[in-house]
Amino acid sequence: MPGKLLPSLLQNNVLQFSGAQRNDLLIGGGIGEDAALILTPKGTLAAASDPVTGASAHAGKLLVHINANDIACKGANPSWLIVTMIVPDNLGLKFIHDTMHEIHDTCSELGIAIAGGHTELTQKYDQPVLSATMLGMTNYTLSAKNIKPGDIVLAAGHSGLEGMSIIAHDKPELFAEIFSSEELAEIRSWQEDLSIIKPAKILREFARYMHDPTEGGLNGALLETSQACGLGVEVFSDSLPVSPLTMRAAQTLGFNPFNLISSGMLLAVIPPDRIAQAQEALNHAGISSSKIAKFISGTSSVNLDAHEELWRFL
Repeated sequence: MPGKLLPSLLQNNVLQFSGAQRNDLLIGGGIGEDAALILTPKGTLAAASDPVTGASAHAGKLLVHINANDIACKGANPSWLIVTMIVPDNLGLKFIHDTMHEIHDTCSELGIAIAGGHTELTQKYDQPVLSATMLGMTNYTLSAKNIKPGDIVLAAGHSGLEGMSIIAHDKPELFAEIFSSEELAEIRSWQEDLSIIKPAKILREFARYMHDPTEGGLNGALLETSQACGLGVEVFSDSLPVSPLTMRAAQTLGFNPFNLISSGMLLAVIPPDRIAQAQEALNHAGISSSKIAKFISGTSSVNLDAHEELWRFL
């Protein structure tokens, strides 16, 4: 099946091969861990790497945001980006120039320096391969291993917003009979809401752990977190944040909106005695949030899976 490897496949084929053991690697590769934490003489460095594979429109902007989000989930300030572009030669220098211009503009808005990378033209691929590594310093050690029974999952943002935006830009014909032109424009505008840096900077003061639901959506993120901490999860199904537009598309096209890629949504696991304070801090910044789940000893209250719905349409 195409897409990000499921947790069991990832563990058996990738994560068991971790190279040499080093005491300065505080958090390495792991299910549910968005970024590594590396101890340096100047503090703790967060490092993350992600590609863009499911979008063509505004791929440069998306590349920056998805990597910055992973760093923000570790309580870090995204600061340095390394970009790799392998581009089919028929797209040529124009694609490279336009994509790098978009990456530059997005990084400039977020205060991120482009520190280097690799760029080449090739005849081996039909589609461009875009990948990046983001770095940033952090004063926090947020990890799924910190989660305890009774901790609450707080969500900022709404499920499937990234996937809906990608479809609206790259496959608008799928939405032609579902939405008006005004509604389609609104969904496309969600691409401006893909950054979680602002809520992450607020919630890092309260959270034991934060996670960015990308492939597999909200359900996939909850499954990854549950497996990473070894606890079950009780999902508050009536509180899951989703736009009425996303629900209409899901009902018409027959997909699960909670398994649709969801960059721009932030999950934070917070002790129950700090939830009210955390939500008050978000409200003060004009950010809405929902309590969507609780971690429990034993098995989860629902069956979660990490399949990604977007690939059905692309």
